Amino acid sequence: MLFDFSGTVFRLEQDETWLADLTGDEGDPLDLEAQAELMRRMTAPVGQVVQLDAEYQHAWENRDLDPDLHEKVYLEVLRQSGVPNDEQAKALYTRLCDPAEWTPYPDTEAALKGSAERGLAVGILSNIAFDIRPAFTARGLDAYVDEFVLSFEVGAQKPDPRIFEAAIEGLGVPAEDTLMVGDSEEADGGARALGCRFALVDPLPTTERPDALLTALREHGVL
Repeated sequence: MLFDFSGTVFRLEQDETWLADLTGDEGDPLDLEAQAELMRRMTAPVGQVVQLDAEYQHAWENRDLDPDLHEKVYLEVLRQSGVPNDEQAKALYTRLCDPAEWTPYPDTEAALKGSAERGLAVGILSNIAFDIRPAFTARGLDAYVDEFVLSFEVGAQKPDPRIFEAAIEGLGVPAEDTLMVGDSEEADGGARALGCRFALVDPLPTTERPDALLTALREHGVL
């Protein structure tokens, strides 16, 4: 079993305390629509969310391979998204990269535990530039995960086959016996190129998606 992280087993939820003090170019608070769009841009799994020059374009394309590039380009994304104040942007970015700020989906524990209890090797495979292990450890979910494969650690990002190969090798399970669950057809669906099965889930807010992981596992005969 392979699970994506953001939008699949955890989600960065909009927190009013983060955004309440954000101001735009004129010093006015960002309205709710602007706040929601800001969160979408910070967590979109694929697709470029703003126009960038060559320097920042390089950083965007390689952001999940290098923490420095990740910070550089996301501060630019925040600036272009209506957060011109550097101090506010850096504070918001810091929260984005804090595993404690991420919320698990209601069925994340049941999906991970259920897979592990059936003797399946379980991996978390993520395009990301910071260590997400503490998000699992803090909730005891690390007990159900055999392998974390993070793009910035292995030097490859989805849909590059190399990151899936690293995950499969780490779990010691043939690709044809592996199910990848993720929220991006483009990125996570790249597992199909190696012969893995793939299940797509919608990266809805956690309150709106109570059992998509369990449903996917049942549909593929895992549970």
